[in-house]
Amino acid sequence: MSLSDPIADMLTRIRNAQLVKKKRVNIPFSRMKKSIAQVLKDEGYIDDFSIEKNEEKQTIEISLKYYAGKSVIENIKRISKPGLRIYSTCKDLPVVMNGLGITIVSTSSGVMTEKKAKIAGIGGELICCVS
Repeated sequence: MSLSDPIADMLTRIRNAQLVKKKRVNIPFSRMKKSIAQVLKDEGYIDDFSIEKNEEKQTIEISLKYYAGKSVIENIKRISKPGLRIYSTCKDLPVVMNGLGITIVSTSSGVMTEKKAKIAGIGGELICCVS
């Protein structure tokens, strides 16, 4: 099965798993998805993630995080899409909920939050916003 937007598929799987209060969700592996999962872990939105190797496919198993019965991720939304890529300079990077959320940016130095990209002085493609 080919997907036109694998990152949107990842975000949808996370969103759907949290709606039914699952503890873990499996996602097909790619380096970009691994980088996004690493940013989510570093920012405290997920507990942990691991790379699972099956017979021929690799998957990322993400352990979702809940606090007081509610999911930590309230909203996760794709910004740049395959049909419409959205890029931003370091000065124009969007701030989510006055700094309470994050925007994940793909830069020339790797995938990072908009705060780290502003500190580094680099812009890039806006992947998604999380709050």
